[in-house]
Amino acid sequence: MTAVKGSKQCRMVVVRYRPWRPVFWTLFVLVVMAAGVAASFYWGHYKGVIEQADAVAERDRLRIEVADLSRETEQLRQQVANLRLGTQVDQQASEEMRNQVIALKEEVAALEEDITFYRGLMSPGENNSGLTIGSLNVLATDNPRQFEYKLVIQQLATDHQVLSGQLNFNIVGRQEGALETLSLYQLSEQVEGEDIRLRFRYFQNIEGRLTLPEGFEPERIELVAASSGRNAETVEKKFGWLVQEL
Repeated sequence: MTAVKGSKQCRMVVVRYRPWRPVFWTLFVLVVMAAGVAASFYWGHYKGVIEQADAVAERDRLRIEVADLSRETEQLRQQVANLRLGTQVDQQASEEMRNQVIALKEEVAALEEDITFYRGLMSPGENNSGLTIGSLNVLATDNPRQFEYKLVIQQLATDHQVLSGQLNFNIVGRQEGALETLSLYQLSEQVEGEDIRLRFRYFQNIEGRLTLPEGFEPERIELVAASSGRNAETVEKKFGWLVQEL
């Protein structure tokens, strides 16, 4: 062959023709790929089974913990409920005991007051005898303008005789700024006249309900009691307007 000047000369090699070799390598590659896919599949399946088993075990463990925590929570709730109930019972018992103590103290005070009252009736002091204005109580009601009253008129003596006389019961206050005096007769249906009749041997209770007119602001109560007869006497006493709440 004639060589062309200036062109690159390549060496030629003669090889044996093998038509099955590409097919072999193609099949080999396919087998390797299939083996890799199968291995990946089984490895993934294996890992999935292991992870699923671990997840199931973790789930079962968490279920057990949740059950234990639920039981513990229920026990704590029951303990809290028992403590609350016990606290309520204790508070109720304490309140009942306190109320009983208060009631007993009030009863003792009332009895002591009664003893003092009757002792004064039967054995008055040297400078404290004859007609006497005793205690006065004014009690509130559901109506802010209505009040209950209870007045005790006494006779202190060693030899009690029937005492007769009269009582004037007046409430002094202000109506639109002006000083005004109202008789109990004007305010209470239980009183029949300005002069309240007195007749008793030891004591007499004067009680009922009074209603104050609108705009009238009470300041004090003025009492004048007078006995009749041979040893007639007159006593006066003033009380500030003090209302005992219900």
